[in-house]
Amino acid sequence: MSSVGIALALLGAVVFGTYVFLVKYRFGHYPDTVYVVCVYAIATVLYAPVAVASDASLPTDPYALAVLVGVNALTGVAVLAFFRALTLGDVSYVAPVSKVVPLFVLPIELVVLPAADVGGVQLVGVLVVTVALYLANYQGELLTPLRRAVTLRPGQLALASAATFGVVDVGKRHLVGDLGVDPAAFVAVLFPVVAVLFAPLAYRAWPADVAVREDLAPLAGLAVLVVIAQHVVALAFVELAASVASPLVNAQAIVAVVLGGVVLKEPRFGARLAAAALAVAGVALIALG
Repeated sequence: MSSVGIALALLGAVVFGTYVFLVKYRFGHYPDTVYVVCVYAIATVLYAPVAVASDASLPTDPYALAVLVGVNALTGVAVLAFFRALTLGDVSYVAPVSKVVPLFVLPIELVVLPAADVGGVQLVGVLVVTVALYLANYQGELLTPLRRAVTLRPGQLALASAATFGVVDVGKRHLVGDLGVDPAAFVAVLFPVVAVLFAPLAYRAWPADVAVREDLAPLAGLAVLVVIAQHVVALAFVELAASVASPLVNAQAIVAVVLGGVVLKEPRFGARLAAAALAVAGVALIALG
């Protein structure tokens, strides 16, 4: 097991978690689609020099190119499904259901990429981290989000988003780990694809009171965080199996909810700290395995 890969995945989780917290703290008044288009468009420009410096190029193999485009398009679909779920339902049950991504990654990887190097202790660690992610995000009764994932449209969309992200993570690992696609090439394609997919929805939802020019500096600052996080995570997927990298990266949710409890005084802080401790235990099992 690559200690470098684990360190990169955890760094990506910290950066992503900080980013999610700052988005909530600073841009809560923005429609989700408008915000995503603005930040990913800026990130496209910011990441271009990184891609050039890395000498990244699109794969010439038709299969690798198709997987690259398909995985990035699925990323946009997963994000869209999540935001649609939030629009239709309450965050109290949409958020926890959307965080069970590692539960989908594990069986998909074992079936599609049977050579993946995942030990028994690591499997336990993956399950522990996934439970921690769920516990950190649920509100109300413990099993309500799971029941609503089956019976209500928003919950179904959140579950579909998690499943799609599971496919994305396995596809990402296949791209950069098995097919040898440059991680910088993957990230360079990701930003414009997501921005383009969101653009029509953002256009219809654009409110009159959103002044992008006035917010350009903080938007650019958050775009820098996205660039760093996506680049670091792509490097982590070179080193780690998807079923190991995914729960580590998704620990970003723990970072975000802890920051929300400390800075914004959000409720259930004690329970979320307990979930964070459980996540740390799961990460330790993954690392030791």
